[in-house]
Amino acid sequence: MSGFDPAAAAAFLHEARAARRLIGKLPDGLAPRDEAEGVAVQHALALRVGAARPAGFKIGATAKRMQGYLGVTHPVGGFMAAADVHASGASLAFADFHKPGVECELAVRLGADLPPGPCDRVRAGAAIGALVCGIEVVEARYVDVQAVGAPTMAADQMFHAAAVVGETGGADWRGLDLVALRGRIAIDGAEAGTGVGGDLLGHPLNSLCWIAASPLAERFGGLKAGQVVMLGSVVPPIWLSGPCTVQVAFPPLPAVTVRFT
Repeated sequence: MSGFDPAAAAAFLHEARAARRLIGKLPDGLAPRDEAEGVAVQHALALRVGAARPAGFKIGATAKRMQGYLGVTHPVGGFMAAADVHASGASLAFADFHKPGVECELAVRLGADLPPGPCDRVRAGAAIGALVCGIEVVEARYVDVQAVGAPTMAADQMFHAAAVVGETGGADWRGLDLVALRGRIAIDGAEAGTGVGGDLLGHPLNSLCWIAASPLAERFGGLKAGQVVMLGSVVPPIWLSGPCTVQVAFPPLPAVTVRFT
């Protein structure tokens, strides 16, 4: 990364968000040129917002539909700051977000550390404390999502704005067919999209394996017990037009709800 300053790029992205300025192709010298530079910028952004040890991570573009929507060929991860992770039933101010959307996700709470490096589903599963429903709040921050490029999206936490995490309970997730597990997202009670766990890299735990082995996890020192990992959305983002109530359900897991006021 000779000649590249991740902190300068992180400052640019942070200021653009604060000003609610749409992000296009970053200026020469600030645009990360590859995944490694994108991860370095994201880490600098985490340090800038006091999230050196994040509350967790999100994984974007784990479904083929999402990869096609974003113009990428592989997942992209992002850290989640503690202030941006909420419990089911939270009320969030719609005006606090810039062109917000919501996603229908499965998430895990880690019960044990998952060190960075190659990972399989057995190892990933052993680190999981609970499987829950999740809603990720994303923002349409880009002028042209496909033109901005995967390195810049990685630098900018891949659309991330907030996450709402469901409660544990229901059937033991280890006895569920996670590939066939069907998710539904509803806006004010009306169904807005559905998908299945197999949409997430073929199996939801493959998403956790992917991020454990990613340069992002290595940069942050691995995944830690207590962190939440959003495994990806089974539907493309649902863009919101105003205050509403959003619910995501993957029966028999308890549904998760957020209200935008």
